Amino acid sequence: MSTNIEVAAQAATIAADGQWPLWEVFTQSEQAAPHEHAGSLHAVDAEQAIQNARDVYARRGGVISLWVVPAGAITASSASDAGPLFDPGADKAYRHPQFYKAPRGVRVF
Repeated sequence: MSTNIEVAAQAATIAADGQWPLWEVFTQSEQAAPHEHAGSLHAVDAEQAIQNARDVYARRGGVISLWVVPAGAITASSASDAGPLFDPGADKAYRHPQFYKAPRGVRVF
């Protein structure tokens, strides 16, 4: 539960357009399944974000877990970073399954 000081601090982060902070919502549909991005919503704090996420994204059932994350806390790569970020592994043949040979007697799929 948030304290009054935390609520006041988060309320102070209201955008210039009068919107509450943006939260990203992730839902889990069954045990051991990954959480998947369900959408976004505005809320004053994490507690309100969970309540709003429940009302908006879990009202029809099928959700066993909710995550809410402040949108500003998410760091993502951009498409322009794809080369330097993902290409270095391509020159390491041992990372590809084709590098390894199946031993004799093992059926290959």
